[in-house]
Amino acid sequence: MKSTQTNPAQNGNQKQGNLIAEKAKSGAAQGLRDLFLDELQDIYWAEKELTVAIPKMIKNATADELVKALTEHLEVTKEQVMRLEVVFAAIGEKAETKKCEAMEGLLKEAEKIMQETEIGMVRDAGIILAGQKVEHYEIATYGTLCAFAKTLREDNAAALLQVTLDEEKDADEMLSDIAESFINFQAVGTEEEDTEVDDTGTIVSTNAKRKQFKSL
Repeated sequence: MKSTQTNPAQNGNQKQGNLIAEKAKSGAAQGLRDLFLDELQDIYWAEKELTVAIPKMIKNATADELVKALTEHLEVTKEQVMRLEVVFAAIGEKAETKKCEAMEGLLKEAEKIMQETEIGMVRDAGIILAGQKVEHYEIATYGTLCAFAKTLREDNAAALLQVTLDEEKDADEMLSDIAESFINFQAVGTEEEDTEVDDTGTIVSTNAKRKQFKSL
């Protein structure tokens, strides 16, 4: 009958292998947590800077809808700063900032756009462009932070970050709606084109028809 005894050396190798695997797993988890904290500090700096940058955009904007949207989002951003402080507390860390190079670049670009465009619809369109670049960066960041928090089983942090992610998506959609509604058309001195099909099946501009009627 064949012996089923395990070689002591094999047992030792298996235990050593398990220890290495556990150590690697623990190291990866800590590495992800460090990255999570690093990115939290990064976006915390970014949100604080936005509370300074958004008022400048409001001052330079002319369209009532854009001014209103930016003013509302400024208040939301201030709440997001405070919410991040709650996230830090939820994971047992001190709320500290780390300079966000990406956001710094985006805000410098926004400043340049406002300096190099004439006040009015063109500048408004530029402000929307700059604002949406910021929103897209924030959406990417908060989406990743949510995923990290869930992986690290920081459920409270994940829930708070999801609230902010939803707010950033709403802000981006609101800016798109403003741009599509009238700003981009007025920036080039035209009104939004409406079309209809005439009796011959040809697509014609109702704007052109209105202008022709006015000239009669």
